[in-house]
Amino acid sequence: MDDLDPQLLRTLRAVADAGSITGAAASLGYSQPAVSQLLQRAEQRLGHALVLRGARGVSLTEAGQVLADHALHVQAALTAAREDLDAVGGLTRGRVRIAGFPSASSTLVPAVLAWLADRVPGVTTTYVEVEPPEALAMLRRGEADVALTFTYVGDEVGAVPDPGLLTRTIGRDPLALVTPVAAGAGAGAESAVRSGGSDRGGPVGSRAAVAGSGTVDLASQRGARWIGGCPRCRGHLLASCASAGFTPDIVLETDNAAAVVGLVAAGLGVALLPRLALATTVIPAGVSVDPVDEDLARRVEVVVARGAERVPSVRATLEAVRAAAALLA
Repeated sequence: MDDLDPQLLRTLRAVADAGSITGAAASLGYSQPAVSQLLQRAEQRLGHALVLRGARGVSLTEAGQVLADHALHVQAALTAAREDLDAVGGLTRGRVRIAGFPSASSTLVPAVLAWLADRVPGVTTTYVEVEPPEALAMLRRGEADVALTFTYVGDEVGAVPDPGLLTRTIGRDPLALVTPVAAGAGAGAESAVRSGGSDRGGPVGSRAAVAGSGTVDLASQRGARWIGGCPRCRGHLLASCASAGFTPDIVLETDNAAAVVGLVAAGLGVALLPRLALATTVIPAGVSVDPVDEDLARRVEVVVARGAERVPSVRATLEAVRAAAALLA
């Protein structure tokens, strides 16, 4: 239809994300009057109200939301058309912008970028490290093409799926309990602790194994001081400890895995860390890393705008991500 254009769809998407015309204008690089006029002209042209203005900001009407949901699809289709046209012309080029979480930066991301550089050297890649919520927001704003994210069991409860995004699980990232070895414990004592031979229930440095599982029970650390991470990880820690029958005493917080290990080594607390975060972190003497229940593992996911998988550079990146996922095996 001549009545519709990509600019209108992008604008409606920006209004939906920002909750205001001023915020949408800022994210798009337009003036506020220009956005207001664009929407007014579109409403007259289409014969539908697209936005509702209220005391708490602006929201989309049902018609406006329908169009906004198509914004990412249309942008992906236009990008795919551009790259397909370049390929027909004999050009091997493209661009892909990747956003990923911190512990992927030193593990999955190098593998993905190396795969792309080796197999599709004409594709320009950029990478930014952000937590999953911001990575998804960047996808919605059209500021990223591929997002590496993670979720925990239970995150989907009450969540409303975004129809504009396509999410694929690429693997599981188990968690481990990181604790200081009890002062004066030798190799024999450490071996006993790892096998569940210690009967101490709370102090830092004591861990009780779950019978027959080879994993450590979080309840063994109910009396310990805890080190928390990002907001999502902190929420998962609280939920996991609640399931184990206690509330953790979180006294320190940092997203830096090396810093967490350093704090544990100094005897300042215990922590739950994912395997990806531990993969490139030096574990000093005096720090023990023990697996916990597999049900606490997080899902590692790759997310793109629905329809973006048709874009050659994005399709290649998804293939690179699948190859890098072997690191999670």
